[in-house]
Amino acid sequence: MSSKDAKLSKLELQIMRAFWKLGAATLRQAYEAIPASEKRPEYTTTQTIVTRLEAKGAILRSKKIGNAWVYEPQVTRQSVVGKLVDDLFGLLDGAASPIVSHLAESGKLSEDDIREIERIIDESKKKEPRK
Repeated sequence: MSSKDAKLSKLELQIMRAFWKLGAATLRQAYEAIPASEKRPEYTTTQTIVTRLEAKGAILRSKKIGNAWVYEPQVTRQSVVGKLVDDLFGLLDGAASPIVSHLAESGKLSEDDIREIERIIDESKKKEPRK
């Protein structure tokens, strides 16, 4: 499986967020970067997930410092989020409105989110129309 196509679980995404935030990091550094408010997994669970992420090609061991490996993200947050959204879009037969409607009705969109969505829509209108 190429890292570009890797599907990540919720727990894997939680750990990837730490690597995206830190860039190159040891397991311990990534573990400590996961906010306790996110219901941080046990250290040994994090260790197992890092092994899975490496097998999926999402992270790569880049060097060893003492006894600790340094890992680097091999997929971007944008590519992983894009894959998730594309999968969801496919499940909804290509309809975006249910996604936006749910986010708006559930109160999950902040004012900043709404402004950003409006900006993206305006930019999209300037480009070639969708068929």
